[in-house]
Amino acid sequence: MENNGSKVITIDIEKEMKKSFLDYSMSVIVSRALPDVRDGLKPVHRRILYTFYENSLGPDKPYRKCADTVGAVLGRYHPHGDASVYDAMVRLAQDFSMRYPLVDGHGNFGSVDGDPPAAYRYTESRMSKIAVKMLTDIDKDTVDFVSNYDDRLKEPAVLPSRFPNLLVNGSTGIAVGMATNIPPHNLREVIDGACHLIDNPDADLPELMEYIQGPDFPTGAVIMGRAGIRSAYATGRGRVIVRARASIEEGKKGRMRIVVTELPYMVNKARLIESIANLVKEKRIDGISDLRDESDRDGMRIVVELKKDANAQVVLNQLYSYSQMQETCGVIMLALVDGAPKVMGLKEMLTHYNQFQFQIITRRTQHDLKKAQERAHILEGLKIALDFIDEVIAILRASKNIADGKTQLMERFGLSDAQASAIVAMRLGQLTGLERQKIEDELAALHEKIQELLAILADDGKVYAIVKEELQEIKEKFGDERRTEIQSVSGEVDIEDLIPEEDCVVTLTHFGYIKRQAVDSYKTQRRGGRGISGMTTREEDFVEDLYISSTHDYLLFLTNKGRMYRLKCYEIPESSRTSKGTNIVNLLPLESDEKVASMIKLDSIDQEGYLVMVTRQGIIKRTAISAFRNIRKSGLIALTIDEGDELAWVRMTSGANELIVATKNGMAIKFDENDVRPMGRTARGVKAITLEDGDMVIGMARVREGATLLTVSDKGLGRRSRLSDYRTQSRAGKGVTNYRVSDEKGYVAGVKVVDEDDDVIMITDGGVIIRIPVSQIPIHSRYSTGVKCMRVTDDTSVVTLARAPKEVEDDTEEEDTQTPPSPEEQETPAEEPEAEE
Repeated sequence: MENNGSKVITIDIEKEMKKSFLDYSMSVIVSRALPDVRDGLKPVHRRILYTFYENSLGPDKPYRKCADTVGAVLGRYHPHGDASVYDAMVRLAQDFSMRYPLVDGHGNFGSVDGDPPAAYRYTESRMSKIAVKMLTDIDKDTVDFVSNYDDRLKEPAVLPSRFPNLLVNGSTGIAVGMATNIPPHNLREVIDGACHLIDNPDADLPELMEYIQGPDFPTGAVIMGRAGIRSAYATGRGRVIVRARASIEEGKKGRMRIVVTELPYMVNKARLIESIANLVKEKRIDGISDLRDESDRDGMRIVVELKKDANAQVVLNQLYSYSQMQETCGVIMLALVDGAPKVMGLKEMLTHYNQFQFQIITRRTQHDLKKAQERAHILEGLKIALDFIDEVIAILRASKNIADGKTQLMERFGLSDAQASAIVAMRLGQLTGLERQKIEDELAALHEKIQELLAILADDGKVYAIVKEELQEIKEKFGDERRTEIQSVSGEVDIEDLIPEEDCVVTLTHFGYIKRQAVDSYKTQRRGGRGISGMTTREEDFVEDLYISSTHDYLLFLTNKGRMYRLKCYEIPESSRTSKGTNIVNLLPLESDEKVASMIKLDSIDQEGYLVMVTRQGIIKRTAISAFRNIRKSGLIALTIDEGDELAWVRMTSGANELIVATKNGMAIKFDENDVRPMGRTARGVKAITLEDGDMVIGMARVREGATLLTVSDKGLGRRSRLSDYRTQSRAGKGVTNYRVSDEKGYVAGVKVVDEDDDVIMITDGGVIIRIPVSQIPIHSRYSTGVKCMRVTDDTSVVTLARAPKEVEDDTEEEDTQTPPSPEEQETPAEEPEAEE
């Protein structure tokens, strides 16, 4: 190949095309089509608003020709076509496109009928009042600036955006291989949601949706159903069905007519009327006799006259089905996060915005602090000069020039260059007493301001408080009522509505396998039976926890590290009686060394009362249930655990219960729960019982009138005792003897407060489960060993027990190996009591 002396580089055309298209794609994604999660603006919108700011075209200044602004944007920051800039400016000014327009336009900026705007030489514009809030404090080093396309000027990488513009005004854009479609929202609702998230960082989606109901379109209309909104807010993707607002009225001569006053977002009114006319012409819709557009400056009004025998509701349903009077809005909440496109849910978007505003306030405060310190520094120099004014004058008069005078002042009084310059430039008028007082007053005010700014920077809570305060000011000034109505749809159901409410048994093994079964999987047997196989466990695994629950109840999972997680019972996979279940790490985000220590049931998250937690080493803590209202699947701290300790048991109380805490070596203590003051989520707790060496807590129960305390040893022996046998003591004592332990009788496996008509379910470490009536276990004193409740082999032992509702006895079960208790399984006589500790 001849090159005629020029340099020729051989390139693989396939690689070059790939590289070039990838560069083009990234340019479109990052620099053209997608908004930033922080200010909700694309680069062209950001450049338009910044040019307004530079040209001082605020809402208090006269309008200026759009051609002037477009030219300035092109020349300074946006090296593209003028049509792209003007089209973007027009959309920012359209009140039917933007929920809160950022440009105040004067002239023809288009219409909802699809009429094009006038050319930019005819129209004028300036910033709207709310747009000013997009640029507030931009001159205080609140955002980073980057070079423009030819490195002549600097432009902001992002605007301070003092309100959540991405959600408030939404955004639409098609990039390469991806697209975004974020609907607009109500300013009041979004700010309330952002403020709630600041106060409750663990708030879940249902809480946020109490504030942010759904999209709020500038054209109003009606959103049908909430399922699509929930999907979009949870996953970042969803489908929202929007209907025109229409009413059926009686017209002349008794004929009915349909009047449309609001259209779905981005629907062209003229095209809609044309499409309805075509539907009538093609006879796809019968019953329409006339169609008129009666819209005026007071609002939209489309009148559909019906024939005398037409059914108005049928015609309206046909219009929804066949025309744009009902549209599906596909929500894709995609925006740039740290320069990369990401699909986000509602909470993630608000979290990014709140963090951005935290940075804005921090940087603004740092800027104000720097300016205040610099000014105070100057004033301190002037104050020194006034104190020694005669000497200062003498030094300056004797100096050859200004530079020499500054140097001598700096050497004589220890001044900085800035202070010396200020003294040299000081006017004679500042030598008066009044001016001196002004300097001292200003200096005192500056010192006070500096302390205040330092206090803000030292406390994140104060920074977020400022964010909330300024958001509330914007809400009060610019907030308005919701325009779009959200209607419930007949037949729309949540997934929970499809789950039948029924009782079930949830079991959790030592190695973390969890499953849900119907409660009738375990038939009642007589005491002393061998039980039926409850699950197939892996070698050396055994069941640790069991709960009787409704499928719609909440289950709280407390881990050995003191963290709490929450699931709906139906979210736990249902398994057969003999299956091992699902590993809990597939349902909860547990750490590698974190293990679920206890489960507890809540009927609802608004339930009143307290959670009482006891650790293995006898530390107890009582916390109001309301403190855990905002728990999410990611979990939160329930209590602070000492090194070497772990959570043992949790119970829900009313605030007026007595509690019994029992230990493995047979001690128990009963005390009033109010001996334990209510504490916050992260508190450590106080001592519940004083343990001997080698002892640990194996359970905690609430005292209930008319009930008895069931104690079961790991050898399967058990007995009930009257609660009156346990005297009420003060917290932190050693307690009284509950069970005389030995290698033969075993150590205490668990305790339960039970009623006469209860059943008890016992589980061995081999996975065998037995269910027997409590009434078959006799009542004896707390010194009695009890009777054989469950047969266990030499290599197995009882590890846990649970209270269950009474079930009708069924002797026909094949697995029920019923045998009468042998003489040695009968009641063991009580021993002589010893002195209590």
